Amino acid sequence: MQAPYDDLIDALRRAAQPERAAPPEMASYLEKVRLHAYKVVDRDVDQLKAAFSEDEICEHTVATATTAGLMRLEAAERARK
Repeated sequence: MQAPYDDLIDALRRAAQPERAAPPEMASYLEKVRLHAYKVVDRDVDQLKAAFSEDEICEHTVATATTAGLMRLEAAERARK
């Protein structure tokens, strides 16, 4: 049975582009976003600005956070069944 928001979730999943490769220099930052987003501080982003534009940082941050959130949603849905 399809929930009323499933189409929106699918669109969000496509927009997040979880398969997009991130630059290796962002790996530790994105891991922090994925696992402990509440621990990200301005200093983390400022360090990335030496090598990346704010747009690049934002795109990878949003993609990573969205993908992590969707994975948690899927886990919750599996646990409910």
